[in-house]
Amino acid sequence: MNDITDLQEMLAHLARQVEDLSDVIARQDSEIDRLGQRVEMLMRREAARSADQEGSVALADQKPPHW
Repeated sequence: MNDITDLQEMLAHLARQVEDLSDVIARQDSEIDRLGQRVEMLMRREAARSADQEGSVALADQKPPHW
């Protein structure tokens, strides 16, 4: 009978670990979604900034007035 009790204990611990891992995966999925949204927002912002500068030469690319 001790073997059955040991197996039940082991099963209970494994079930708890599966629940804990499931919670971790759910949090990571949420974080990945949030980070994906941030990356997309930054890419849109950079595309808009690049489009604004397309017509003008960046200051770093301009020759100084004394040249």
